[in-house]
Amino acid sequence: MRRVTNPPRLRPLRPVAPPAASDPADGSSARIHLGRVFKAESASYFLLLGTTLFLVVFGLVMVLSSSSVDSYLENSGFFGTVLRQGGFALIGVPLLLVVSRLPLKFWRRIAWPMLMVSCLMQCLVVFTPLGITVAGNTNWLSLGGIQFQPSEAIKLALVIWLGMILSQKKDKLDDWRHVYIPVFGVGGGAVLLVMIGGDLGTVMIMAGILFGTLFFAGVRLRLLAVPLVVGTVLALLVAVSSSNRMTRILSFLGTGCDAADGTISAACWQPLHGTWALANGGIFGVGLGNSKAKWSWLPAADNDYIFAIIGEELGLIGAVVVLCMFILLAFAFIRIMRTSPSLQAKVSTAAVLVWVIGQAMVNIGVVLGVFPVLGVPLPLVSAGGTALLSTLVAIGIVLSFARGDHEDAGAAPEENE
Repeated sequence: MRRVTNPPRLRPLRPVAPPAASDPADGSSARIHLGRVFKAESASYFLLLGTTLFLVVFGLVMVLSSSSVDSYLENSGFFGTVLRQGGFALIGVPLLLVVSRLPLKFWRRIAWPMLMVSCLMQCLVVFTPLGITVAGNTNWLSLGGIQFQPSEAIKLALVIWLGMILSQKKDKLDDWRHVYIPVFGVGGGAVLLVMIGGDLGTVMIMAGILFGTLFFAGVRLRLLAVPLVVGTVLALLVAVSSSNRMTRILSFLGTGCDAADGTISAACWQPLHGTWALANGGIFGVGLGNSKAKWSWLPAADNDYIFAIIGEELGLIGAVVVLCMFILLAFAFIRIMRTSPSLQAKVSTAAVLVWVIGQAMVNIGVVLGVFPVLGVPLPLVSAGGTALLSTLVAIGIVLSFARGDHEDAGAAPEENE
């Protein structure tokens, strides 16, 4: 038997290196990330579009139900108001789809011209005989036999302009001069033109747009304290300067609404009948088209107080559905803000969020008696052609951001990360 004197040595095992991570340069990680972003943006796009179209169709149904009696008494037939509203919807929905295809750089280019043109039209309202006064507010312009509200165009222009100006000054928002001078100097001047006309409800919505966009843009709260106090004082001065507004404020506080002889003052008539309409609806409502308040008992039943008719005919369930639709709108806006790499898109989306959701909260709050009567419609639902068109265009702008076309040649690197 042979002896093995030198047994072979076993080589030590080499540690096996883990598989190398994918090189960022190959773009695979970027493609995965962009794919997720695309899916999120696509879901937000269709959620916002679907909710908007639902509210428009639902609004046409409720405008038909709430306006049929008054429309007939005005010799316009039972369908006069809803046909007019439907015409604006037929214009507004295709316009929304067209606007949703426009790129980000387009909005940057038209921001200044649109703001200047809308302010010029508002000057025609308050400083020329072309302005028309309705319910104590000079907020309508008549050109060529067509009446519209330039204040709605100013809100739309502010949405675009604020996104553009704050994205340009994103590195200087800690300096009060770069906040106060453009936003409260130029934007506040546009709001002041509407305030001269006396439409305090629209002024409050526009002021909310200014402060809301600054908050979402990351401006420190201490910089907002001074203009907020000044704006509150100005709003109080405007409120007490008008006997019509003071009457509404006093009626909100209950003055004159409990007369000993059982009569109801004119200022208390609308909020009281709005409350009674809601109470009459109960949980399931009295049925679509069966409202009693719309029989000339509730003023502005198809506009400022359409939520009262919804509560009466569709009950608590119908009112909750409307609230859920606006919650879905807010959710879609927030998702688009979170996925937008451009600060301009985020700020403009925040402006539309404050506009649409804030105005809905004010309108519903007025009907519920939380706020005094301010005269703002329920977005996408109430009758009103100018308001419907401007709201649809504003949502179309947000949809253009949700499409994911964030081409921004002049953006800073951190905006596109």
